[in-house]
Amino acid sequence: MPGNLVDRAAAALGRRHPRFLAVEVSDGVAGTAVRGFDPGADVEIGSVSKGLTGLLFADARSRGVVSDETPLGGLLDVGDAIGAVPLGSLATHCSGLPRLARGVGLRGQWGLMVHGRNPYGEDLAGLLDSARRTPLRRPRPRYSNLGFMLLGHALAAAEGVSYRDLLRARVLEPLGMDGATIPSGPVELGPHAATGTSRRGRPVEAWTGEALGPAGGVRCTARDLERLVTALLDGSAPGIEALDPVATMRGERLQVGAGWMVLRLRERTVTWHNGGTGGFRSMVCVDRSAGTGVALVSATARSVDRAAFGLLEALGHASGR
Repeated sequence: MPGNLVDRAAAALGRRHPRFLAVEVSDGVAGTAVRGFDPGADVEIGSVSKGLTGLLFADARSRGVVSDETPLGGLLDVGDAIGAVPLGSLATHCSGLPRLARGVGLRGQWGLMVHGRNPYGEDLAGLLDSARRTPLRRPRPRYSNLGFMLLGHALAAAEGVSYRDLLRARVLEPLGMDGATIPSGPVELGPHAATGTSRRGRPVEAWTGEALGPAGGVRCTARDLERLVTALLDGSAPGIEALDPVATMRGERLQVGAGWMVLRLRERTVTWHNGGTGGFRSMVCVDRSAGTGVALVSATARSVDRAAFGLLEALGHASGR
């Protein structure tokens, strides 16, 4: 891999991203870089958590625990309408559920914008209560945080454990992602938990909460993300079939597997998921055919998508693919 990763990531991100971690993997060789954090710091990966939940879903499906047609209501008490939604439609954002549960959006966003507060502090009981009060719309492609929260907790219910314990047992431990955590509240943040900042550079609360876990509540170290990207490329990740596209989000250009997005980018097919919390932005993207992958997380609420795609493209050129 060419040059110094810290320098290349800093150049790709620009001066508004003073603290970040970066991972590159090419042909099984991995490199990590951390700037502005302790080397073992854990950071919020936001909606990249949905990619992990997608792996859980594909893994459970392959073991016969659930199927695409398993109704949500058979696993969680969400009422009759939402209860009829099949898990497969949740995994591909085609359920008809809105992005957020009724009443969560405006209240949470106001607290975030004005005070930097976490808008997702619900426990599982609160999530189910909110879901029962949320109207189901006509099924069509619509990105849904609510849908992935419910999907993850439904998978856990099918196994008789919590989402946190299921993710640890089926994905994190097999991949050696020992630094990853899913805190249900601020008191569960570890000593190496990094604090994110708003677009204006102000510290914001950590996004924690039992309900949030499957859709955006996972924290990782650089080492964890290195293990994840490597496993996505070599096929050793449990539920690797989650990366295979089965539906479309916008026309034919953007496809989706179980959570993971697949995009034709110039001459490359890139599988990816990005994420955003009040104080972090993240991206994991892999070119499976070229054997290259990138993970990038910045401790500011400014997008890293373009920088991550740029690093991936440069990595592909450097490998001659």
